[in-house]
Amino acid sequence: MNNRTSQATRFMSMLLLVAAMLPTASNAQSNPAPGSNPLFRDKFTADPAPLVVGDRLYLYVGHDEAQRDEMFNMREWLVYSTGDMKTWTDHGPIMKVADFKWAKADAWAAQAIEKSGRFWFYAAVEHDDTHPGKAIAVAVADTPTGPFVDAKGSALITNEMTPKGTHSWEDIDPTVFTDDDGTTWIAWGNRQCYIARLKPNMIEIDGPITEITPPHFEEGPWLHKRGATYYLTYASLDRAKHRDEKVSYATAPSIRGPWTYRGELTGSGKYSFTIHPGIAQFKGNWYLFLHNAALAIGDQNGAIGRRAVTVEHLQYNADGTMKPVVQTQAGVSVPAAR
Repeated sequence: MNNRTSQATRFMSMLLLVAAMLPTASNAQSNPAPGSNPLFRDKFTADPAPLVVGDRLYLYVGHDEAQRDEMFNMREWLVYSTGDMKTWTDHGPIMKVADFKWAKADAWAAQAIEKSGRFWFYAAVEHDDTHPGKAIAVAVADTPTGPFVDAKGSALITNEMTPKGTHSWEDIDPTVFTDDDGTTWIAWGNRQCYIARLKPNMIEIDGPITEITPPHFEEGPWLHKRGATYYLTYASLDRAKHRDEKVSYATAPSIRGPWTYRGELTGSGKYSFTIHPGIAQFKGNWYLFLHNAALAIGDQNGAIGRRAVTVEHLQYNADGTMKPVVQTQAGVSVPAAR
C-alpha cells in the first residue's frame, strides 16, 4: 500500500468513526434537547398564549388536527405547563369548541388571564347562523388547567359589533391585558385591529370599541407592558412584498395610545403562512412564543393546518425597543446571547 492510499484509508476510517459518534436524525428527533424547538412533538399545536401563575408558566394552544389537504381542523384547546422552560407537563384538553353551545366550529386562537382569583379564557370561534361570522367567546375556571365553562352563554364579541370590517373573520385572535390600575382590556382582529375595555365582570365590553390598526397588521395581536411602555405585537403581512406573515410591533406610552410602529421583530415561521406571537416574563427572563410548520408526525408533514409551537429568548434595547429575534431549533435549550 503506497503512502497516498494509506492516508486515504486512515481519513475514511476517521470519517466513519466520527459519523458513528453523531446522533442520527431519528435519534435527534426522538431525543431533543430540553427547551429546543418545537416544544411539543406528539401533537400539532398553534397560537401559543403564555400565562405565568406563581412559579409555573402555563401555555395555552390550539390543537391542529388537519388531515391531508385540509386547511384547518381545530376543535379543542390544550394547556401545558413548565417550571423551568425545559420540561413540560401536558394537562390535556381544557375545553372544546362544542362547549360553547352557540358556536359551531373552529377552536382558533385564545388567551387566558387571571383576575380576582379566577381564570378567564378568551377564544375565537365560528358563531352559529344567528350571528354569522367569527366571534369571541369567554370561559372561566377556578384553576389555570380548568375545567373551563362558558362564562356568558353567548358571544362577547360578534361580527355585527365591528361593522367597518371587510370580511366575516375579522373578529378573531383575542389578547387580554390588565393594566396597573386594575382595568382589563381586550384587543383582537384580522386586517383591522380593535381594542376595548372590559367591565369588572370580565364578560361585557365597557365603552366603545376603537380601531388601532398598525402598519401591515394581519392578525394575532398580543398586548404586554414593560416598565412604562406598552407593546402591541402582531402577525404582520406586507401583501405587496411578502407571501408569509412575519411578526411586527408598536409601542405606546398608554394603553390608549398613540401607537408608534417599531418594525419587524422576527421573520416568518418555517414552512408556515401564519405566525402568532405570545410574550411573557418568567423568572426574570422574557420569552417570545411562536409557531411554525416544521414538525412531522408519522406520515403527516407540517402544513397550514398542522403547525408546531416554538419559543425563543426575548431581549430589549436600552431605549425599550425589542431586539430582533432569530428563530432557531435550539430555542431556549441554550442561554440567551448577550
